[in-house]
Amino acid sequence: MKGLIHVCCANCLIYPLKVLHKKGWEMTGYFYNPNIHPYREYRQRLETVKEYERQTGVKVTYRDEYDLEGFLRGVVYREHERCKHCYYSRLEATAQAAKGEGFDAFTTTLLYSKHQNHSLIKEIGESLAKQFSVRFHYEDFREWWQEGIRESKAMGLYRQQYCGCIYSEKERYGGKKK
Repeated sequence: MKGLIHVCCANCLIYPLKVLHKKGWEMTGYFYNPNIHPYREYRQRLETVKEYERQTGVKVTYRDEYDLEGFLRGVVYREHERCKHCYYSRLEATAQAAKGEGFDAFTTTLLYSKHQNHSLIKEIGESLAKQFSVRFHYEDFREWWQEGIRESKAMGLYRQQYCGCIYSEKERYGGKKK
């Protein structure tokens, strides 16, 4: 199987990649994250994925578009549904790229995080799979959460402290919970 995996950050790529490689998948990463705020944080995560690519040899395609305005337009007055918009926009881009580049399936590193809504990600992924006629691979990678943290620290990778968007940054540093 040839798969395209949406990469939210290098840290979250480590174990999904290992698990899928063990199962015989040939994986390519796809970095597209127009939601990340501020711009310096976006650049830091992008450069960390590039560093991970250099260290491991994993192939990654970069859609380097910082579209804070587009993200905000998509969630304004619907902040309580911002994750739905964020998942959808990134998975849609990944599904479209997977279809266009002839991959058998697509998935996402968001499925590694204990902080993401897996049922919503799965629902969106399956919907996009039908739309683009390319399989969505759902797998719960959270089992390897601690191992991924240990490995990313051992590799000296930058470890972000919040999901990425301006709202999650506020929650992380302002003390409010979603």
